[in-house]
Amino acid sequence: MVPGTGTVVNVVSVLVGSTIGSLAGHRLSVRTREVVTDALGLVTLLIAGLTAASVTDPALRAAVGRSAPVLIVLGSVVLGGLIGSALGVEAALERLGSWLRRVLLRGGGDRRDRERFVEGFVASSLLFCVGPLTILGSLSDGLGRGADQLYVKSALDGFASIAFAASFGWGVAASALVVLVVQGSLTVVGLLLGDVLPAAHIDAVSATGGLLLVGVALGLLRIRHIPVGDLLPALVVAPLLTQLVVVLR
Repeated sequence: MVPGTGTVVNVVSVLVGSTIGSLAGHRLSVRTREVVTDALGLVTLLIAGLTAASVTDPALRAAVGRSAPVLIVLGSVVLGGLIGSALGVEAALERLGSWLRRVLLRGGGDRRDRERFVEGFVASSLLFCVGPLTILGSLSDGLGRGADQLYVKSALDGFASIAFAASFGWGVAASALVVLVVQGSLTVVGLLLGDVLPAAHIDAVSATGGLLLVGVALGLLRIRHIPVGDLLPALVVAPLLTQLVVVLR
């Protein structure tokens, strides 16, 4: 199998699903869209919990000790938030979403439509690109071990994009570009560098990513808006802190 095939399938699944959802969404009432969004929020919360549970994985505990994993996740989120807010990652994602909307939709629609486009783009980009399947699947694809994990992720993302697009519209389709860049980059990393991260480091990234998904879920459930984009650097900080603890231990 040619490396990158899994990412291509994933991008196609998001585009097809978001197209179906966007076309069907116009036929749904506002109340129905809200219910769909609430359902997505609950499912995202479930995925977040399962992903964050990586903090208890044996490989991570064996590498850094029993008490360190939670502290690593805490340090990653705090440091990542400081870096992300200084760099303005969330604002940059929103500007990217607005630009894509102008390019793809020629700037049509009212203010609420523009807000929905950006919200759908940011939320779906985070959901599709934060998680163990994104990292493990892309690296595995690049290493020539097959794209089975990305095929599973493609099915999940396809169904999720239908539901997302029914509520947020074409902004979800634009997130396919982020999927292509993120997963394509990780596939190239796997292709060029081999096994980049040990199991413990992957667990730290997964646990941190699960916590970020909780922030996405809270926003979907309209409980509180959390600038998850500004927290994304935590995914880079997590393996670095893990390595630091391994060295000092």
